[in-house]
Amino acid sequence: MKKIEKRSAVCLLLVAALLLGTGFFALRYLTSAGRWVAYFPTFSGQGSSGRVLDRDGDVLSYVNSEGERVYYKNAAVRSATLHAVGDAQGRIGTGALTAFSDKLSGYNLFTGTYSPLGAGNDLYLTIDARLNYEAQRAMGSHKGTVAVYNYETGEVLCLYSAPTFDPADPPENVEDDPAYEGVYVNRFLGALYPPGSVFKLATLTAAMENLPDWEERTFTCTGSVQVGEETVTCQRAHGELDAKGALAVSCNCFFATWAAQLGPEALTAAAEKAGLTARYEVSGLPTAAGSFGLETLSEGELAWAGVGQMNDLVNPCAVLVWMGAIARGGSAAVPQLVLKAETALDMPLNLYLKKRTGTLVEPAAAAVLAEYMANNVTQTYGAGRFPGMDVCAKTGTAEVGGGKAPTAWLAGFLRDEDAPYAFVVVMEEAGTAADVAVPVAAAVLKVLVGKE
Repeated sequence: MKKIEKRSAVCLLLVAALLLGTGFFALRYLTSAGRWVAYFPTFSGQGSSGRVLDRDGDVLSYVNSEGERVYYKNAAVRSATLHAVGDAQGRIGTGALTAFSDKLSGYNLFTGTYSPLGAGNDLYLTIDARLNYEAQRAMGSHKGTVAVYNYETGEVLCLYSAPTFDPADPPENVEDDPAYEGVYVNRFLGALYPPGSVFKLATLTAAMENLPDWEERTFTCTGSVQVGEETVTCQRAHGELDAKGALAVSCNCFFATWAAQLGPEALTAAAEKAGLTARYEVSGLPTAAGSFGLETLSEGELAWAGVGQMNDLVNPCAVLVWMGAIARGGSAAVPQLVLKAETALDMPLNLYLKKRTGTLVEPAAAAVLAEYMANNVTQTYGAGRFPGMDVCAKTGTAEVGGGKAPTAWLAGFLRDEDAPYAFVVVMEEAGTAADVAVPVAAAVLKVLVGKE
């Protein structure tokens, strides 16, 4: 009798384990089967079915009658859209061919990868291939990224990352050629850079929240200032400045002294609230999270961190969203790359849902930042470079050491209900931002708003 009871108990345990395992598999199947398909060789890269199109319906990649994946007819457009579309070998994991291969293949829970509605689906990306082309042309041979998005809807209209190559004619020995270093990384999503003077916007925000008399304070810049054991320098002596003037001329000495007074806690809080340490999900693709490490810095080192140097590292996507939040007065839409997916019979497969951030900047602070950033353009960068546009922006020229040229930034947005766009330009080791990054942004924005 005892043997029967023991055997019955064992059988019950086995049945329970089977049921639990079956339930777990069913749950995983319902939630993750699409990702499983994405890893299967038949439905990724070269063998994937379906077409990738831009927002205007231009076909960027499809599979021909011989089962070969082909790309847009123009080589410049192919290379300009490489990181958004992906390569046939699947090495660019954030490209649509790999990241969204379940949507392309026609996969569903009921018929698997066999679709009675046709071979593969049409995946429309939010990007405009023309803008990527203009970004590539303006960037030239520089590495970096250019991105523009609608801060109301989240749609990414331009996503260019360099270095790049023609996916229809990929170069040999990519890994051994310095010109292609990091080519498989989508720099908009996955790269981290020192922000340079773009971070002065965060220092200014911290001052607004922690220094009651910030607006009345003035500072006389003589070209350098001693903070602790560090000498912070500017390119020239700026004279007497208030906060608005200091931002317009990007005075390191002014903001370095404020950073030292504010301390690491206030600066860290400002950076975190702005989303500069956040990790966003862009249509399911994670971004790199920024970092600062301000707590361990000396007073002088903190002064340099307050102007975007030292250990400061930010992701271009996070900066773009921050710009959108300033433009909207607090929060912004989270960027998205997938516009829609349709079957071969033009049946929609998914509904595009907007996602919003939390409050990244208080409304009163956002209004001040926008006013000051608009002043930057009119007083320093040149409003004539952006004809017919109300642009708010901040440059950043981040020193990278080693005798290399600095990394150039421009981040900002348009104040226009009919053109709610934020933008970011990052050019690695390219020189002074006003000289190299501003013309790139201007070239793309002119095309976007129909000024060229």
